[in-house]
Amino acid sequence: MFKILKKEELSEVITLFEIDANHIAKKAKPGNFFILKIHEEGERIPLTIADFDRDKGTITSVFQKVGKTTYHLGTLNEGDYLSDVIGPLGNPSHIENFGKVVCVGGGVGIAPVYPITKALKEAGNKIISIIGARSKDLLFWEDKMRNVSDELIVTTDDGSYGRKGVVTIPLEEILKEDQGRATKKHVPSFEDREVVQEPNVNLIVAIGPPIMMKFVCKTTEKYNVKTIVSLNSIMVDGTGMCGACRVEVGGETKFACVDGPEFDGHKVDFDLLMKRLQMYLVEEKVAMDMYSGKV
Repeated sequence: MFKILKKEELSEVITLFEIDANHIAKKAKPGNFFILKIHEEGERIPLTIADFDRDKGTITSVFQKVGKTTYHLGTLNEGDYLSDVIGPLGNPSHIENFGKVVCVGGGVGIAPVYPITKALKEAGNKIISIIGARSKDLLFWEDKMRNVSDELIVTTDDGSYGRKGVVTIPLEEILKEDQGRATKKHVPSFEDREVVQEPNVNLIVAIGPPIMMKFVCKTTEKYNVKTIVSLNSIMVDGTGMCGACRVEVGGETKFACVDGPEFDGHKVDFDLLMKRLQMYLVEEKVAMDMYSGKV
């Protein structure tokens, strides 16, 4: 049994749990996920490890209440226990000094992008982070992201906080500026030598709703900047046995749970991914209706 040590409501639909899971905390790395079950007859659900503390033996998870199991999970409180917590699973993020990196988190994707951003910063990268949500009340961890970034840009779709608009708007501005510097002709002046010394973006890391990741990749593809995305939202079993997380990457079938969850975003078939995410909508609605007493 795994005890919930801390519960924090980050918004009306987004909840944070800090869980006593010493065996996972010892081995967890940025990009890993874990599987939990609320009780013996419960559904297995994969959740990203949003943070971990090896000394305390805890892992932190942030989840959005979107279906029967996550709504049920949200009713638990500090001191309650989870039946099973298994991990760390998945391939960890590749961390090195790339130079200049833009980390993009959309919605609940801010949580999994945080430990990756932190690790990239510790590796010596210059970090520009962009976080976005539909509205201010769905935005969280602004301070945590600011603390691990050289620059932080905040957007909301409705303009209720930060810049109005989606995350791809400031992202394209950054890449356009890079392109402008790269094509600027050298002239014998001190000012221009200073301009060209600013490094260009070498990597984009984007985690959020599939539609967001799709358009981030469409934006970065124009500038030929490598873009890593995480496809954790399609996972079910998390161990490669069920096959529900099949995705097409570079024309090949991959399993998000064991081959990923991170992939080269320019090679992901996002349209197929989003179609596959719709496969169990009817069953999910029935389960939610039964849980809420509607049927």
